[in-house]
Amino acid sequence: MTPPPLRFLVLGLDGGTFDLLDPLMEAGELPFLKSLVQRGFRAPLASVYPPKTIPAWYSFATGQDPGSLGIFGFTEPDGGPGKSRIVQTFRPAEAFWDLLSRRGLRVGVLNFPLRSGYPLNGFFVPGMLSEHPPTYPAHLQASLETELGEPYLPELPAYRESDRSEWIGQATRGVEQRGRAAKILCDQYRPDFMFVLFRETDRVQHQHWSQLARPHDEIPADLLAFWRGVDSACAQTDHAFRALGGPCVTLVISDHGHGAACADFFTNRWLLEEKYLTLRHGGESWRRRVLSRALLASDRIGPFRRLLTPLADRLRGGARRERVGRLLAGESSFEAMASKIDWKRTIAFSYPVPEGIYLNRYNPELTPERTAAVVDEIRQKLERYPEAHVEVFDPKAIYRGTNLDQAPALLLRVDDMATELRMDFSYARPMLRHRPAYFYGSGVHRMNGILIASGDGVPGARSVDALSLLDIAPTVLEGMGVPTPAHMTGRTFGSRLWPSAS
Repeated sequence: MTPPPLRFLVLGLDGGTFDLLDPLMEAGELPFLKSLVQRGFRAPLASVYPPKTIPAWYSFATGQDPGSLGIFGFTEPDGGPGKSRIVQTFRPAEAFWDLLSRRGLRVGVLNFPLRSGYPLNGFFVPGMLSEHPPTYPAHLQASLETELGEPYLPELPAYRESDRSEWIGQATRGVEQRGRAAKILCDQYRPDFMFVLFRETDRVQHQHWSQLARPHDEIPADLLAFWRGVDSACAQTDHAFRALGGPCVTLVISDHGHGAACADFFTNRWLLEEKYLTLRHGGESWRRRVLSRALLASDRIGPFRRLLTPLADRLRGGARRERVGRLLAGESSFEAMASKIDWKRTIAFSYPVPEGIYLNRYNPELTPERTAAVVDEIRQKLERYPEAHVEVFDPKAIYRGTNLDQAPALLLRVDDMATELRMDFSYARPMLRHRPAYFYGSGVHRMNGILIASGDGVPGARSVDALSLLDIAPTVLEGMGVPTPAHMTGRTFGSRLWPSAS
């Protein structure tokens, strides 16, 4: 027996993890989310790999993995070596809400990471990828701002420690405004399906994971206030959606998890050491090598360490400050170093996805026969790397889809993601085991996100085994009485949502 058609609200907490939510719920900071858990069920939600915002949310929306979409990170190659661009769209694939729209169901999408809204039976307010992306309908942002009584807030700016109070305040105002906007849009459009994304959760966790991971009574008050704001905005959205009437289900999901960033692995530095990547003579700044060693040494000395963070803070944020930093230390980004790489001799490099190793198509000696041997050689060396646990994946083995033209030859995961992968040449050694205090951010992504489900027909207070982010689309479609397309990678878990109807 199939369940009766339902209405669905999906609340996205970018980077949400039970490692943080559980203690906050236990401490009474998140009463609404806790009530959903008590009335419904929860499960870890496995992300795609790499578990990055763009490929993960696009896979959620389409029900297809990165190998089907050809999307593996925030950016994609664009022209010659060292050139990339932000991923433009998930199309020609379509989102599951497009299927709902064509069936005559009313849909609403708020703050999904896309450069522009597009026509559907309802509304689309994109976010993240540009400051003021066009909405659908075109007049929607202006009318929404009129109803809100204030400008619609854009994505959070780059973080600077000196701006902490203002930055966290803006993050808190952003989630509060999104809750009010969701209520306004619910009342105006009366959607059968609605997706609302809170991007600020990921940004706050990246910067302040070390403080959020403390015992509850040691977490700073501004961070607790932020999370109370998230909970309140979710409650406001849920109440507005349910007030429209009819049986409905609320899903709270995340695109990936989060955890402590314990170390950094500089893949291009390793490739340089192993002679897979070659710089032209004089290609690397001596200032960068000297300064990086001095900074690492100074970071271990108390008085110097206290000076480094505000100094680094002053050199970040703004083109002029960045230019001063490069003048003092020399270039280190892959984009800047690309012109100094000997592309005729280089075999492999890591860019534009930091988890990936790409083979150099500009090397005339890298024949198809040589390519297979090089890939196997790099894999074996990395798996034997003595300073970290490196897992190496073949994209063809982990993706069902075959749209792999722009995929890296290999994908890496280091120390179960506690070590962050980087593409720049900032330090003289590949492994930075002691993460300096002047680094920005203490959190990094993990594979397992969250799923909380509550609503009509959903049994209460249950935990189930891990599900996949790719399973959300077919589950919503089934719950709303729409057939699941055969090309979707995931599988419905509807029998767990409403087992009595199975």
